[in-house]
Amino acid sequence: MPKYSYVALDNRGQESKGVIEAASQNEAIGRVKDMQLFPTKIIEAEKVKDKTGGKKAKAAPGKKGKKSALEFEIKIPFLSGRVKPKVLTAFTRQLATLVDAGLPLLRGLRVLEKQERNRTLKQILGELSLSIEGGSTFSEALAQHPKIFNRLFVNMVKAGELGGVLEVVLKRLAEFSEKAQKIKGKVKAAMFYPTAVLIVAMAILTLLMVFVIPRFREVFNGMDMKLPEFTLLVLGISEAIKDHILVTSGIIAVCVIIFLIIINKTKLGRLIWDKFKLKMPVLGPVISKISIGRFTRTLGTLVSSGVPILQALTIVKETSGNVIIANAINGVHESVKEGETITAPLEASGVFPPMVVSMVDVGEQTGALPEMLLRIADNYDEEVDNAVAAMTSLLEPIMIVFLAVIVGSIVIAMFLPLITMIGNLSGDNGGGNGGGGD
Repeated sequence: MPKYSYVALDNRGQESKGVIEAASQNEAIGRVKDMQLFPTKIIEAEKVKDKTGGKKAKAAPGKKGKKSALEFEIKIPFLSGRVKPKVLTAFTRQLATLVDAGLPLLRGLRVLEKQERNRTLKQILGELSLSIEGGSTFSEALAQHPKIFNRLFVNMVKAGELGGVLEVVLKRLAEFSEKAQKIKGKVKAAMFYPTAVLIVAMAILTLLMVFVIPRFREVFNGMDMKLPEFTLLVLGISEAIKDHILVTSGIIAVCVIIFLIIINKTKLGRLIWDKFKLKMPVLGPVISKISIGRFTRTLGTLVSSGVPILQALTIVKETSGNVIIANAINGVHESVKEGETITAPLEASGVFPPMVVSMVDVGEQTGALPEMLLRIADNYDEEVDNAVAAMTSLLEPIMIVFLAVIVGSIVIAMFLPLITMIGNLSGDNGGGNGGGGD
């Protein structure tokens, strides 16, 4: 009887590994579930040793167990085992097209596996094909790769399988991913200019503080005059940065690391940070619109694909990306669980605008909730476009003025003593000329 190596999660989320004997991969999945574990990956033990597309490679005669000199694999931590959203979206769109054209799912996966250039996705496609050949459903096979296919993807595919509309669900998934990537790309493009200006400003400040201002200090030391307070302040900052640049960089790095740990590892820190993101000036409205658009589109896509409303709300909560939004969705989940409406907890949360609440209420009463949610999402996508354009037009002059003020203040601080000295010399010359006249 073949052996299967499995990776699974228990009720506490702890990962456990092991090997079990089973007649097929489907039976192995069932046995792991019987152990009160959630399987994330199950592969036949003999095939674990070889990761080239999930099939056991045959060695050439006389070279058994040896690799070619050109055959090697480099794995970089934090980069391996990942698939970019753009690549995954393209795969989903291509698979939807093949299935819609009447091609069997297994054959479609094999076709995409042959043409896939991304090594990680190519390997996963091979493993998906093996799982389906072993008797697993497509959704069960996808669930074994949670790092690549999230719960949204898996549950929508499962709903499509149960409803017999897999090609429709795959198209919706592709459209969902494409629109999400489009919004993300627009926000990144809008933030490029202010980020570039900020980097240039920091580079100019460092250059001035470390190399230019110390030259002025040497000039001022040769002058027997009292320097203005503002000049002394700038000279002191320059000296501190120049003499303690490593310590200063270390302190800044430590502060950034501590800040990231607080907002990512502590509930209170994450709550405060997410609330600040929604309320912060300029960027806050854009982030709020993006979060609401993501919530409505995800929920609308799930419900329209046949996913039960409670399960859909759980998935939306986990993929919201914001604790404040997630808490509001949790209130909606509890309300629906008690047989009440979605509208009341949405309004009570204070996160969603009255327009969104009203449209959801109409959709709920008319039985067209999925369509109404998707309509809200489309509306908010347009609002995000307008908000991003407005934010860009506002940030550009702000960043320019910021850079001008910082550099201008340093220039003024360095030239104040020279202006004072020129004024004193003019006064002395004027007094001397007057004395000669007497």
